[in-house]
Amino acid sequence: MVITQKVSRPKEEYVIVLDYLQHGYSEDSRPFHKKEAIVQAIGRDHFVLLELVPMEGVFLKPYDEVYIGEGKRDKIAYIKSGITPDKLTQTARTELPFVIEKLIDQKAEKFVTYYNTAGPISLRSHQLELLPGIGKRHAKELLAEREKAPFKDFEDIKQRVTSIPDPKKAIVQRILMELEGADRYRLFLGV
Repeated sequence: MVITQKVSRPKEEYVIVLDYLQHGYSEDSRPFHKKEAIVQAIGRDHFVLLELVPMEGVFLKPYDEVYIGEGKRDKIAYIKSGITPDKLTQTARTELPFVIEKLIDQKAEKFVTYYNTAGPISLRSHQLELLPGIGKRHAKELLAEREKAPFKDFEDIKQRVTSIPDPKKAIVQRILMELEGADRYRLFLGV
């Protein structure tokens, strides 16, 4: 007998719109009057990519924040499905890094805390090394600096560890990598 465990994905309460397709996908072969509008969005808290259907007469634009939780929704009729980055429109793909950066700015303390608390993965590697542009040498510098005092913000990290050009961009790139499924470790996606 094989026992399977259902893995539940984190539920998003709010999403940020990446693209709004008023007439649905162009490759949809249904008659024009049967096509439904589509919203491609990313979850505000867990970075889940979603495809949504807005309510009749609702028009959205990139960067709009929309409620999709269990309560009464005012703009979204239903969640159609989760989507992968390769299914995003060109507009959504272009907006994705900017929206992720905006979300990181809104919760900067959470991501700075990651730099202050990240731990080892094994005897030979550290979680900090999973961030793009941070190797063993950079990780050692970060660890030495956080021993002296915890980092206060991204600017503090940049000032104290000058070999890392932009600690916030490293997190943006890491989230994009996780969305693409480029690594088995999940530091930020769905956490």
